[in-house]
Amino acid sequence: MLLQSALVALGGATLAAAVSSLEVQGSQFVNSKTGDAFQIVGMAYQIGGSAGYDPSHGKDPLSNGDICKRDAALMQQLGVNTIRVYNLDPNLNHDECASIFNAAGMYMIIDVNSPLAGESLNSGAPWESYYAGYLNRTFAIVEAFKSYPNTLGFFSGNEVIDSVKTGATVPPYVRAVTRDLKNYIKNHADRAIPVGYSAADVRDVLEDTWNYFQCAIDGDENDMSRADMFALNSYSWCGESTFEESGYNQLVALFQGTSVPVFYSEYGCNTPSPRVFTEVQAIYGSQMTGVFSGGVVYEFAQEKNNYGLAECNDDGTVDLLADYNTLQNQYKKVDFSTVQSVKASTSKVTIPECKASLIKEDGFNNNFTLPAVPPGAQDIIDNGVSPKPVGKIVDISDYTVTHVVKDASGNTLSGLAVKPLADDVSNTPGAAGSGTSSGSGSGSDESGSAAPTLAPQGPLSTAAMAIPAVVALFFTAGFTLI
Repeated sequence: MLLQSALVALGGATLAAAVSSLEVQGSQFVNSKTGDAFQIVGMAYQIGGSAGYDPSHGKDPLSNGDICKRDAALMQQLGVNTIRVYNLDPNLNHDECASIFNAAGMYMIIDVNSPLAGESLNSGAPWESYYAGYLNRTFAIVEAFKSYPNTLGFFSGNEVIDSVKTGATVPPYVRAVTRDLKNYIKNHADRAIPVGYSAADVRDVLEDTWNYFQCAIDGDENDMSRADMFALNSYSWCGESTFEESGYNQLVALFQGTSVPVFYSEYGCNTPSPRVFTEVQAIYGSQMTGVFSGGVVYEFAQEKNNYGLAECNDDGTVDLLADYNTLQNQYKKVDFSTVQSVKASTSKVTIPECKASLIKEDGFNNNFTLPAVPPGAQDIIDNGVSPKPVGKIVDISDYTVTHVVKDASGNTLSGLAVKPLADDVSNTPGAAGSGTSSGSGSGSDESGSAAPTLAPQGPLSTAAMAIPAVVALFFTAGFTLI
């Protein structure tokens, strides 16, 4: 199966070059220009955490161009090629931020849900929250981001299934939302955009969740309810762990025969602290790149849960943390030119047919009869949301960062700016230049330069699950994002 993400026609010679289109080809993301398999070098981006999404005050993580420019410059120097953004307001204008990340060579993976009431499925009673008004908002997110060439995909759900109990009722509803989103994209977007699910790494239900979403109902490879990609939030590699001790070997064995791309939608254990990010060598090493398509570090901005790489202050200044440098140094050990130049597999994947026998855990839903489209929603799928948010790439006249940024030693960085990349080029570690430091800090920079440096996050497993505060908030509020 081939899912093409073609570039939209931008028009206007002054506009920034666009990243190359990606295709979902079997179990890989593929660069359509080179035919190379694409590995995600990602970063979770949610400035302000859940509080950073505030529709009543016109604020979300991609609504302030100056802040996006600041952070894109820092992530570009780190080598990030993809950001994951959780909570967005479709009514805000995201053109400047999307254009900045596009120029910096970064794709965007967008969650269509939010923690606010009516903007996510209720994992305890999903049938109560699956209605036209809820779907209308998810479709509006699609409308707002479908025309940006660097929109890599959408997540229809995030950790809604976290136990056998939720696995008994939630799966058909998540799959129904996936179906509805894909049908909306088919009717209203100029290109195919992948839709997938971000799972909790709870081993009791992980395999069943993956099989439930990757299989084809009645063996139909064009089944619109089938996920185009599958990701997991995993924090099982902590400290100086190993491929075997972390359980990464078990995940590789589990997903060996996947029919869709699989990647980490969050990773980066923060116990013990400071983090060492040795999992980077495994994720982009030969033991994993044949099965996994990279991963997303959690997270860029520091929150109370202590997973951040940068302290982003209310006045717009930034203090980089030691974990930023550590992650950057781990990336430097990887030969990304080789990692990103592996030719995509030409072997045809086998898509499993949805059958009850696919489900192993007693109590997990093994019925693939999906909820009907709720009343009023089919009209929206056919005719579109109204009013329609419209996103487009715009010209950025100045990529210079104006906010004060200090490295982990307290030195102020100078000359910090986004470096616009050439057409069809995505960012990679070492591709962008570094800012230089001025003044004196309280210590010395171990790397020998003042270049910004990033880092990932923590473990989710059946034995011990470290759930970021933003996720914990959803549980304590009595609902779960999908």
